[in-house]
Amino acid sequence: MTFKYQPISIVTPAYNEEAIVADIVRDLFTTFEKAGLECEIIVVDDGSTDNTLSRARQTRARVISHKTNRGYGASIKSGILAASHNLVAIIDADGTYPCKALPSMIKIQYEQNADLVIGARTGKNVNIPFVRKPAKWILAHLAEYIAGQPIADVNSGLRVFTRQSILPFLRILSDQFSFTTTQTLAMLSNNYKVADYSIDYLPRKGRSKIVPWDFVNFISLVLRLSMFFNPLKVFVPVALSFLFLSIVKFGFDLFFAIQRIGWQDYSIFVHTTLSTSSLLLFLTGVQILLIGMMSDGLSRKIEQQIFQKTPTHFEEVLRDQKDDAQ
Repeated sequence: MTFKYQPISIVTPAYNEEAIVADIVRDLFTTFEKAGLECEIIVVDDGSTDNTLSRARQTRARVISHKTNRGYGASIKSGILAASHNLVAIIDADGTYPCKALPSMIKIQYEQNADLVIGARTGKNVNIPFVRKPAKWILAHLAEYIAGQPIADVNSGLRVFTRQSILPFLRILSDQFSFTTTQTLAMLSNNYKVADYSIDYLPRKGRSKIVPWDFVNFISLVLRLSMFFNPLKVFVPVALSFLFLSIVKFGFDLFFAIQRIGWQDYSIFVHTTLSTSSLLLFLTGVQILLIGMMSDGLSRKIEQQIFQKTPTHFEEVLRDQKDDAQ
């Protein structure tokens, strides 16, 4: 590497990864030594029931241990709080993400002054199980709709970001697998600079910890985040749908009323024409639109309060969360 760089803290969350965790740490150190980059590696053992903790402690990495399994996102948060450097990377401990991609991602972060660089799984060798592809497609398109822009990979577990950019969102980010999804949406919705770098996605070593109902949790979380960051993206389409249905229903009401009583002597205007269902659909649409406008105003106010917090406040937040991580 010929560019100037910051030292980086690499956080590796691990849960029951005894077969691969030591290899990942060795590969990371080898990759960074060859690139001439300074790094610290922090392995966060999330209450593993196998020998992950002891295997991690046999390496040169710093090791943090959760007494109980607290979740993927909680492990990353513990690693971020323990990091010595402002530049932070995360990489899973299951062998699916290429360690060799990190120096190039750091270079992109430096050259583009990006707040977040995502290792997008769009390379030539991408081994995503077929059964997970439909759910991933739905999640990706929903996230792109909420963010209002294309996203190469909304939930990749290989990313480089600045610590200062993630601090305002630390409390609202998920403690589970959707940590990466929420980080991506939070930063895009608040106009942080996000870049991506195409990577391969290798076959997993060991058993996946993601279960089918995690997809439902992802969708639910994306919708909740949209209510926080961009509520009009949810409320306006729903409100317009009800208003459109009310207009269609009124058209049918009017058509059948004309057939029944005709236009004679303007009698159409003195007989009951608008049905109760048309009125309810219309009022429902108006109410949803008003709720969306109110939610948008509240979210803007909350967002303004978040970003007006002083650095001292964030240091207090970090101390509180460090106490929680013990």
